[in-house]
Amino acid sequence: MELTLSIPALLFPAISLTMLAYNARYLAIAALIRQLHQKYQETESASIRLQVKKLNRRLTIIKNMQASAIASFLLAVITMALIYLQFSYWANLVFGVSLLALMISLVLSLIEVQISTKALAIQLKDME
Repeated sequence: MELTLSIPALLFPAISLTMLAYNARYLAIAALIRQLHQKYQETESASIRLQVKKLNRRLTIIKNMQASAIASFLLAVITMALIYLQFSYWANLVFGVSLLALMISLVLSLIEVQISTKALAIQLKDME
């Protein structure tokens, strides 16, 4: 199969939408941390401190998700330049790395969702 300009271009909308979703997660968690930080200053609760610590871990994962997605995006652009310059071997290699970076981003997203789900399950269990 020959790699054409349209193949890496297909990643652009997917990566852009993925980045929007990651940014929404980041903003929601950042807002929650700000709220919990204010509560912690008032109460100095160990429970709140633990929640903030876990949310900080999720923020780190989201940061890495975003970095991997951006790397994938940049590598897709480089792939297109290499195709244009007719360096097909390098274009194929860089495109493969671009796909790998996107897969890493998606795996990190799955891990973050699992952590989020566990946290919600703990919250719901307290209500029972």
